This record gives sequence, structure tokens and C-alpha cells, in this order.
Amino acid sequence: MPFLATEKLLLALEVELKALGMWSTTAPDEAALTSQVPFACDSMAFEAWLQFILLPKMRLLIEAQMPLPSSIATAPMAEHVWGEAPTYRNLITLLRALDELLTKQAR
Repeated sequence: MPFLATEKLLLALEVELKALGMWSTTAPDEAALTSQVPFACDSMAFEAWLQFILLPKMRLLIEAQMPLPSSIATAPMAEHVWGEAPTYRNLITLLRALDELLTKQAR
């Protein structure tokens, strides 16, 4: 399991979200956090999903040395949300790297 490489990417995502001013100090409400819709897109912005759902869940898996997801596609959602805007290029690149790392380790 590529725990170290995954954690490095998660940290880089956190740093990039903060650099873009997309890091929130206020968590979404419980109903938003328990959304069953992919990426909780019915209840929060994609960057909030990254911060409050993806990052914590992935870190819990790493800490417990549990299997990491083997099929993840965050970059396509990021591209859908932010398009080709240069501002988000690095963030999308990091998400693509995470997708590729987790998919590759599953093979």
C-alpha cells in the first residue's frame, strides 16, 4: 500500500486548497456530511467535499493501515467543476496524481 505517497498527496492538496483560499474554518452541517450523492454535490461545494470528507477519510484509512480505494476519480469532477481555469490547474494535477496512484496500486 502506498500510504506514504498518498499522505504526501493529501498534504499537498490541503496546502493547495489553503493557498487558493478554499480552506474553510466552518464544517458543513451533519446532513451535508452524510449525503449519499457522489461528492456530496447536493449539499456542499466540491472543495468542501475534499476538505471535510475525502481528506479525513483517506487519513483515517492510512492511520489504520486499511486498504485504500482502488477506483477513484476525483480529477474528472474537479475538471467538471473548475474547467480549464488556470487558477485550479495545480489542484487538478494533484487530484489526477491521487487518482492515478490509487488506481495503479490496485493493479
